[in-house]
Amino acid sequence: MRLLTAALALTLSLPAFAQTPLEFEVASVKPSADPGPQRAQAGIRIDGAQFTASFFSLRDYIGIAWSLKPYQITGPEWIGSMRFDIAAKLPAGASRKDVPEMMKALLAERFQLKLHKDKKEFGVYALVVTKGGARLKESADTESGNGNVNVNGGGDASGTSVNLGNGSAYTFGSEKFEAHKMTMAVFADALGRFVDRPVVDRTDLTAAYDFALPVTPEDFRAMQIRSGMNAGVVLPPQVMQMAESSYDSLHTSLSNVGLKLEQRKAPLDVVIVDHAEKTAGAN
Repeated sequence: MRLLTAALALTLSLPAFAQTPLEFEVASVKPSADPGPQRAQAGIRIDGAQFTASFFSLRDYIGIAWSLKPYQITGPEWIGSMRFDIAAKLPAGASRKDVPEMMKALLAERFQLKLHKDKKEFGVYALVVTKGGARLKESADTESGNGNVNVNGGGDASGTSVNLGNGSAYTFGSEKFEAHKMTMAVFADALGRFVDRPVVDRTDLTAAYDFALPVTPEDFRAMQIRSGMNAGVVLPPQVMQMAESSYDSLHTSLSNVGLKLEQRKAPLDVVIVDHAEKTAGAN
């Protein structure tokens, strides 16, 4: 399924600035190979001076460059459906915090990308702590990693699994959403891909946690379909109807750990793609 790439792209949480304009020293942009209908695999790796990304859409790369989620990016349908692999070398003195600025330059050069910024009010779910307080187990895994980034995941009809790097990961199968070493900010972002509106973190919790949220098979099916819809996958109307759900089991599981989702309105940044070429320029 195509829902994984957006999750992986935005999980990096890279700052969208650099002190001086930088560009990748060398960069290759190629169409991704078709992984077949059964299972999609996607990943990002930043290891020393090497940046590689596989099976990402132009919308995903825009998300990395401007630190935005998929629903904040508007443009032609193909920017979310066509997939590209990028292999690039960071220039001397650059680090992973410079990747967003270099990505902006690369997209402008290879795809002739032009866009403009705006604000839009969204209906969102605010993830908040209930009056009784959160009942979450802080992760015992405190390893911070070696500074590299290695994010990857896969998904099919039976479920989704995502490795967020440095010991953080989650799986979502037919019985539960299970997380390891996950902050509430990352959890809100991940959960928003499986429900009918974006989720924003308003818990003020800063630790990383291990937890599991049981869901019914009916809610799992609805949430998996919703994730495809949120990723821009075109589905038959009868399948889209199956995404309608009250998510009762999810709300119950959240309540059991002292969390809940509240419907709110929130103004969020958006970008509108004015122009982009479907074929990347020469490497």
